[in-house]
Amino acid sequence: MVVFDLGRVLLDFDYLALAHRFLPWCAAPSSDVIRWINQSTLLQRFESGELTTLDFCQQLMAATGFRGSLEQFRELFGDIFTPIPAMVQLNADLRARGIPTFIFSNTNDLAVECIRRQYPFFADFDGYIFSYEHHALKPRPALYEQVEVQTGRQGEEMFFLDDRLENIAAGAARGWQAVLHETPEKSRAAAQAAGLLSVA
Repeated sequence: MVVFDLGRVLLDFDYLALAHRFLPWCAAPSSDVIRWINQSTLLQRFESGELTTLDFCQQLMAATGFRGSLEQFRELFGDIFTPIPAMVQLNADLRARGIPTFIFSNTNDLAVECIRRQYPFFADFDGYIFSYEHHALKPRPALYEQVEVQTGRQGEEMFFLDDRLENIAAGAARGWQAVLHETPEKSRAAAQAAGLLSVA
């Protein structure tokens, strides 16, 4: 079974670029807008389920002096993703071999809503474990426990790809086959070495 992180593994994202897209809509100085969108703790609180979507939007709109509607804010904020084709193909190849795949991500429902709407490949997984739904962020053990509960697998049965060392370390501590994602080529090679894919 394969567990994929989402951001910078299956999809690229850029909050700094988003901050610059927000600037024409905001009354606050550009440095404040960039800080609130790219560096504030609001996003972490949102992705840990501490803030509701409405609370997050209202607080960020107030902090940046956003002049548009709530719906315009939601559209701008959610639209920051670009698929990584080679990793999308890796998931397709794994599934073609009958291997279950899951997404395990620190994320929020604005992002998930946008991704579901824009990218059909996102439906091609057996399950999803999102931080905001379980009120915990990787690398907290409680969230990894949720993955094991939902997948019904543990230890070496879990092949895990993530781009952050601390998240990989937490998986490895549970006996998972935890692989740091650096490039699509390296991740595919790791899947082949684990016997999940045949070598071309």
